[in-house]
Amino acid sequence: MDWLSGSKQNEVKKLLLQLADVGKRDHAAQELIRLGADAVPALIESLQTQDLSMLLVYQHLLALIPSASPALTKLLNTAHPLLRGRVAEVFFINKDKTAISALLEALKGEYYTVRSRAALALGQIGDARVIPALFPLLKDKDEEVRVAACVAIGKFRPPSTFDEITEVLLDDPQIKVRQAAARALGDTRHPSAIPFLMEALRDSYWWYEKDQEVLVLLEAIEKMGAPVVDVLIEALEDHERNVRKFAVKILGNLQDVRAIEALGMVVYDLHHEVSQTAAEALAKFGAPAVGMLSEALSHPEAAVREHAVMGLGKIEDENVAPLLVEMLGDPERTVRKQALLSLGALKDARAVPALREIASSRTDREMAALAKHILERMK
Repeated sequence: MDWLSGSKQNEVKKLLLQLADVGKRDHAAQELIRLGADAVPALIESLQTQDLSMLLVYQHLLALIPSASPALTKLLNTAHPLLRGRVAEVFFINKDKTAISALLEALKGEYYTVRSRAALALGQIGDARVIPALFPLLKDKDEEVRVAACVAIGKFRPPSTFDEITEVLLDDPQIKVRQAAARALGDTRHPSAIPFLMEALRDSYWWYEKDQEVLVLLEAIEKMGAPVVDVLIEALEDHERNVRKFAVKILGNLQDVRAIEALGMVVYDLHHEVSQTAAEALAKFGAPAVGMLSEALSHPEAAVREHAVMGLGKIEDENVAPLLVEMLGDPERTVRKQALLSLGALKDARAVPALREIASSRTDREMAALAKHILERMK
């Protein structure tokens, strides 16, 4: 009856208004789901909202109502582009396989927002048969679509897709898109992705004046875990210092004991930044690295000694404090100062007599003040 239908629509409208009230939201949502098909038209209309805080609420409700799928599927190719994109996001949430055909059609649409969201939904649904349809999007004219294609293809993780993703990793003109490709390969954690990621690491586009952007690539390589250790150890001999530095950083984070000896050699690297990074990486291994760093304390290059002292100061081991106290007598002031700072970090009581001697000296007021400050902190 018309009056019954009208009554339900009034109920739906009241419930939609209640969704905005956090205290009433759960009850209103449950009632809308109970109403099912009767609530679908109003919820679809609500997808046009400008209140983005409420948009996700409407989308989740539609995702929970199975009878909404036919109407949503139809909208994917007929509605306003804004609504199409938001409908695709509903299918991203509910992973409805009945929408695959319509989503594939949406990949060919004129609007990049629709193409990108349709790609993401297909990746989330997880039917590998759609992969060939996603490949062309890796070369889409819009970077948001290329990013979405990387994310979507990456969800499937088959090595057969690595060549296509690597083309993006190495050749895309936008770092944002390359980063999406790196994440896609890294998330696979598949050894077959390692050569591609290492090739990117040797590409200066990734790290020249991109100190923050390259972190995405380093994280992707690190996700490879134990299988990448040997390859990274080989990279410690690369002619490019940045490649050596990044390889050192990753090895330090992985803390695989196979890398300790190789990292110990890198402490002597001619580029001070690489040397320092190696000392800091070794420190993450703790006590097993003390021997390697202590050997560097007698190196003729002051910077190497300074880096070794810095690394030792980050290791909590009973053998460290005596070594650092001895370095307070180093001929180079920069090394002596770093020894003070490292002892301050350790707060080992065995260093107190040496610190008091420096604090009472008037030879170097800055060093004396630093020693006094460290003693105060150790109380």
